[in-house]
Amino acid sequence: MQNILNYIQICVGILLITSILLQHRGTGLGGAFGGEGNVYRSRRGAEKFLFNATVALAVIFVGLAVAHIVL
Repeated sequence: MQNILNYIQICVGILLITSILLQHRGTGLGGAFGGEGNVYRSRRGAEKFLFNATVALAVIFVGLAVAHIVL
C-alpha cells in the first residue's frame, strides 16, 4: 500500500511543479523598464483553471503526505 502511495505522491508532485511553473508570473522586473504595472487583475479562462488546479493539487499532495505518515 505504501508503494502505491509513494508513486501517486510522486506523480502529484510532478504535476504540482509543472502547474506552478506554467503560471504567468506577471510583469516582474518589466515594470522597472517601462512594462505595464498592473498588479491587481482578475484571472480568466485557462489561467483561472490552472490556478484552481494548482490549489487542488497542493491539497491532494498534503493529504497524501498525511496519509503516508498515518499508514
